[in-house]
Amino acid sequence: MSQTAVKASGVTDAPDAGRWKALVFIALAQLMVVLDATIVNIALPSAQQDLGISDGNRQWVVTAYALAFGGLLLFGGRIADLWGRKRTFVVGLAGFAVASALGGAATNEAMMFGSRALQGVFGALLAPAALSLLAVMFTDAKERAKAFGIYGAIAGGGGAVGLILGGFLTEYLNWRWTFFVNIPFAVVAAAGAYLVIREPKGGRNRSPLDVPGVILSTLGLVALVYGFTRAESDGWSDAVTVGMFVGSAVLLLAFVIVESRVKAPLLPLRVITERNRGGVYLSLGLAIIAMFGLFLFLTYYLQIVKGYTPVKTGFAFLPMIAGMITGSTQIGTRLMTRVAPRLLMGPGFLVAAVGMLFLTQLEIDTSYAGVLLPGMLLLGLGMGTAFMPAMSMATQGVEPRDAGVASAMVNTSQQVGGAIGTALLNTIAASATTSYIADHIGGAAGRSQQQLVQLEGQVQGYTSAIWFAVGILVVAAVIALTLINAGRPGGTAVTGSGAGDAAEEELPVPVVAH
Repeated sequence: MSQTAVKASGVTDAPDAGRWKALVFIALAQLMVVLDATIVNIALPSAQQDLGISDGNRQWVVTAYALAFGGLLLFGGRIADLWGRKRTFVVGLAGFAVASALGGAATNEAMMFGSRALQGVFGALLAPAALSLLAVMFTDAKERAKAFGIYGAIAGGGGAVGLILGGFLTEYLNWRWTFFVNIPFAVVAAAGAYLVIREPKGGRNRSPLDVPGVILSTLGLVALVYGFTRAESDGWSDAVTVGMFVGSAVLLLAFVIVESRVKAPLLPLRVITERNRGGVYLSLGLAIIAMFGLFLFLTYYLQIVKGYTPVKTGFAFLPMIAGMITGSTQIGTRLMTRVAPRLLMGPGFLVAAVGMLFLTQLEIDTSYAGVLLPGMLLLGLGMGTAFMPAMSMATQGVEPRDAGVASAMVNTSQQVGGAIGTALLNTIAASATTSYIADHIGGAAGRSQQQLVQLEGQVQGYTSAIWFAVGILVVAAVIALTLINAGRPGGTAVTGSGAGDAAEEELPVPVVAH
C-alpha cells in the first residue's frame, strides 16, 4: 500500500511496535467473553438450587445476557468508533469484571439476572472493540493472517475450554467461581491493554450519535433474540413468540430505512451491502447456527446418555479445540496470503459438514474413538480454517472510522446465529424425540425397557437435528464460494465503497475494486 493511501486512511505508516503484545491482551479478553458463554451453563443447576430460582425463570440466567449482548452490539461498535477502541475496550473489561463480581456474590434471582444483563451490556462494548483493534493495528497481509488466526482459534475453541473450566470449578469449588474467574482475566487484560495498545490516529468517527438508529436496532435485535429464545421454551406458534418476530421485522425494517436517510448512520449501509462482507456475515451466521446446536446436543449426549461427568465432558471436546487451533493457526494462516478467502471458507465449511456427518451416526453405545473423535476433529479443523479468513474479511476494506461497527456486525451475526441455532435445532430434536418415543414406547415391557426407549428417543432427536446442521453448513459453504469474490490479500484486495477503504492491506499491486 502506498504511503499516500496509508495517510489518507488515517493509519500511521509504521506499524505499532507493541502490536503483538497487544494481541495477547486482546486475545485474553476474547477468551473471557467466549468462556463465559459456556461456563455459566455448567454452573446453572447448582446456582438455581442455591438461589431458589424456579424452573420457569432459570432460562433468564442465559437470556438476560443474550438479550443485552445481542441487542447492544451495534451500539457498542459505534461507541468504539466514537470514543476510541482502546478506551472502549478497557471500559468494557472493567465493567465486565464488576458485573462478574456481582454475579458471583448474588444472593437472590433478581441480583443474578441483573448481573447477567450487566455482563451483556459491557460484553457488547468489549467484543466489537477487541476485533476492531485487530483490524486497525494489523495491516500487513501476513501479520494480519497470523493475528486473525490466533483470534479465530480462540473465538471458535474457547467455548469448549469453558466446558472444561466450568466443570472443574463447579465440581471442585462451587458455582460462584464460574463468575469470579472472569475478574483476574479482565484485570490482566485491561492493565495490559492500557499499557501496550497504541491505537492508530485518525480512525475515529466523531459524527453525532444516531439516536433513532440506536433505539430501533437495539429493540429490533432484542425482539429477534427473545423471539428465538421463547420459541425454544414455548413453541413457534406461541402468541408472544410470533409477536416478537413480527415486531422485530418491523423495527429492523424501520432501522434500515432510517439508516439510508440519516446523515451519520449507526450502521452505514455500505458496511453490509459490500458483496464480500455481506457474504461473510451471512455464511458465518449460518455456520454458528450449526455449531451452537451441536455443542448443546453433544453436551447432553455425553452427560445424559453416556454418563460423563462435567469435567470428563469438557475433556471429550478437546479434539474439537485441537482441530480448530490447527485449522486456524496452521492451515488458515499459512494459506490466507496464497489463496482467495472463499477457497478457505467454502472447503472449511464442507470439511466441518463431513465431521457433522460422522455425528449423525450417534447411538446409545456409539464408540467415542470410532465416531465422536473423528467427527469432532474434522468439525474443528473445518471451522478453524473457515473462521480465520471470515474474521479478517469482515473488517477488510472498511474505512477506519467504520471498523467498530463492522466488527460489531460479526458479533451480531454470531449472536443471532447462536440464538437461532439453539431454538431451531432444539425444536427439531424435541419433535423427533417425541415422535420416536410415541412410536416405540408401546412395545417396551417394564421400566428398564421404557427408559431405554426414552434414551434412544433422545439420541434420535440429536441425530435428526445434526442432519439439519449438516445441510446448514453446506448452504454456508455455497454462500461463501459464490458471494465472496475477494482476491488473496497478497495479490488483489476487495475494497468497500467508501473513500478510505483502500487502506486496509499492504499490497504490492494496485488495489482493485470488485
